[in-house]
Amino acid sequence: FPFPYAPYRIQEQFMEALYGALEAGRVGIFESPTGTGKSLSLICGALSWLRDWQEQRRQEEERLLALGQDGLAPQQDTAGQPDWVTAFVHSKEERDRVNRLKEEHIRRKKREDNLEKIRHNVQLKYAAKRKRCEEDEAKRLLQLSKEALSQGAGEGGLDQLDHNEEELILAEYESDDEKKVVSGLEEDDDDDLEEEHVTKIYYCSRTHSQLSQFVREVQKSPFGKDTRLVSLGSRQNLCVNEEVRRLGALQLINDRCMEMKKNKHEKKSDEENEGKKRRVSRTVCPFYSYEQMQFLRDEVLVEVKDIEQLVSLGRETKACPYYGSRFAIPAAQLVVLPYQMLLHEPTRNAAGIKLKDQVVIIDEAHNLIDTITCIHSAEVSGSQLCCAHSQLSQYMERYRKRLKAKNLMYIKQILYLLERFVAMLGGNVNQNPGCQAVSQTGTVLKSINDFLFESQTDNINLFKVQRYCEKSLISRKLFGFVERYGGPASAVKINKENQKLAGLQNFLLTLQQGSDKEGTPQSPPVEAEHDQLRTASPLMQIEGFLSALTNANQDGRIILNRQGTVGQSSLKFLLLNPAVHFAKVVEECRAVIIAGGTMQPVADFREQLLCCAGVDPARIVEFSCGHVIPPENILPIILCSGPSNQQLEFTYQTRDLPQMMDETGRILCNLCNVIPGGVVCFFPSYEYEKQVYGHWEKTGLLSRLSAKKKIFQEPKKASQVEQVLVEYAKCIKRCSQPGGQMTGALLLSVVGGKMSEGINFSDDLGRCVIMVGMPYPNIRSPELQEKMTWLDKTMPRAAGQAPSRVLIENLCMKAVNQSIGRAIRHQKDFASILLLDHRYARPAIFNKLPQWIRERTQVKPAFGSAFAELRK
Repeated sequence: FPFPYAPYRIQEQFMEALYGALEAGRVGIFESPTGTGKSLSLICGALSWLRDWQEQRRQEEERLLALGQDGLAPQQDTAGQPDWVTAFVHSKEERDRVNRLKEEHIRRKKREDNLEKIRHNVQLKYAAKRKRCEEDEAKRLLQLSKEALSQGAGEGGLDQLDHNEEELILAEYESDDEKKVVSGLEEDDDDDLEEEHVTKIYYCSRTHSQLSQFVREVQKSPFGKDTRLVSLGSRQNLCVNEEVRRLGALQLINDRCMEMKKNKHEKKSDEENEGKKRRVSRTVCPFYSYEQMQFLRDEVLVEVKDIEQLVSLGRETKACPYYGSRFAIPAAQLVVLPYQMLLHEPTRNAAGIKLKDQVVIIDEAHNLIDTITCIHSAEVSGSQLCCAHSQLSQYMERYRKRLKAKNLMYIKQILYLLERFVAMLGGNVNQNPGCQAVSQTGTVLKSINDFLFESQTDNINLFKVQRYCEKSLISRKLFGFVERYGGPASAVKINKENQKLAGLQNFLLTLQQGSDKEGTPQSPPVEAEHDQLRTASPLMQIEGFLSALTNANQDGRIILNRQGTVGQSSLKFLLLNPAVHFAKVVEECRAVIIAGGTMQPVADFREQLLCCAGVDPARIVEFSCGHVIPPENILPIILCSGPSNQQLEFTYQTRDLPQMMDETGRILCNLCNVIPGGVVCFFPSYEYEKQVYGHWEKTGLLSRLSAKKKIFQEPKKASQVEQVLVEYAKCIKRCSQPGGQMTGALLLSVVGGKMSEGINFSDDLGRCVIMVGMPYPNIRSPELQEKMTWLDKTMPRAAGQAPSRVLIENLCMKAVNQSIGRAIRHQKDFASILLLDHRYARPAIFNKLPQWIRERTQVKPAFGSAFAELRK
């Protein structure tokens, strides 16, 4: 399949590498700049291979089926056994294999015929819709009759607790062992539930918006009409139940959904025992209907749909898109999902994703190692620990007589864990964490075993506690308890940004004041926006920390960060070995493609992720293709000194010097005089950008810059980024008209900030990208120091360099490569790239630039020659 934009030479190289990796079952690291149409080319090439592969499988099956009908010749005896024994064993194995092939063939034919029928028979859709309407009407009439009967019979209180409070009681926890969880969809013994997964491609990217954009490209491709594609997402993106969506926080939505699903399964047994005991009112989801989800599954497989279209279909069919899309996974040829869902094993298993002998493509994978580390790390504050202890203690006291013994046992274990964790921070759970001063401040790192031993929790089975939290939905019950007794429901607000700030004092205040506090449901208080925010139960965050503690001792560290008070202090689990969680992916899959527009330097992927995961080096293949732009469309320059011959070296010791900041300003003034449109200047950090900006204001250099280009600064808040970009683009468009004195706009950005990834400064938005210094990470960070120590102990030295030194350089250059790649976005785009630091010319650093930039880069010792090149 041809690239959308790339020349034939690149097409040929790319397809040869991709086919080779998929055919041989390798782990491929693919680098292809954005202008080549990387994502679409990857998937079209992979789908082409998949079709060839399936055709080969079909031919092989037909050959074996033909052999099975004609009779199979017995093999010769090789173990000294009688010929008739060998012949019998051999023929039985072959018969079993032929029978399996026949079953697979029948199942596949049935599925394909069914989808073809739905695709071409519009009447089936109307019939299904009419049947839904009839069922809805029948349910409505039944409900009306039940309400009439209950009003006639009168209401009786059979218990001290009302029916809303009954939902807060934990169900009996019967066993510590994992029970085999059947799909549990009541009376459904459909063959589709046991359908085997066909060979498929799992395509992963970073965000839902990127996936939606990718699906739209697939719809326009030659494979769009007859590819069975499924888009997976979180409940937050796919839920169509407005009652659940209103909860806002992802963890609350997840817990509420699972609880309603559990109620659906328990409803039948409740109805059977209605005459014998009081029936508990349970809320069930009206969209969780197996028949309707089957219909949604078929619709998804018939026609390619993105997440927005899937949600619209779910509302129309009154079927849950989250579970309906899962039912479509076995028969799908292409599954599109965020890579967080694939990389986290519990999420992967819950979604029904089976990687055995499948193909996985991870796009936008430049930060794959950081993503895996982040997913499996966890942090809890002292305030959260104390708040959770207070909430759980009061919950246990209120419902002690209604809780079974095993529930009480596990709740007491969780309370003990919380108590000991707060003690490790130097506090007491019975006191206000905001008022408890910490005697010894600072940061301490411990291994998992040492932390558990010192906190006296090594005698508790954390695996069982974690499993209990997951199965009992205790965090959801606890949140419902706090929601019920924490004040009027209308005052409850879920604020994602403040989820980690819920403290004991705020909880006790709302618990004591209840409905007597200022402001009523009819007139909510103004302070609710700030002081009275009540968030999700902190136990949800603590569950993640308990899960992290079950990692192997050598794979992570616990960071005790003791600040001024216990409330400000925190416990953090840091994952050191991301390969341990990636190993299962590469072991099970037939082939894995790790792709990105800027993957350099790739040594991190090869050594930290793949070799540590046990991948044979012979199985790893690397491929990097050139850019589609002609050589004259890009001018990368490494500038070693400024206009006044000041050497450019932005180290921590020299970058704060006034002469260095002045020299940077002079360079920008000269460039803004000759470069039209937009200039994007990247600084190593927000603090340094602010410092330089303030210095330019004092010296008057800022006013000289403003005479030629309007100056914009990258905001710290994500919500303001879009507004700044819109104003920046408007200014450049306005200045492009002849007659004005200003030539465009200057955007001061930060490496690793909001505008260094995922933003397109195409055409006039980015005619020049300037990198001020080298954005090395903070080497004094305890997390980074521990990672460096771990690498030096476990990794071999490469080319005489310590692994820790290589890590620092790689982190720096990955950030640089992502930032400077913002300018060239399509085949006809052009821009200059200026790297302000003589250290970029060192061979070890220079070789870590992307190949398409490196082979066109010029090193300029003096500013004069660089300026002349830029003018040309």
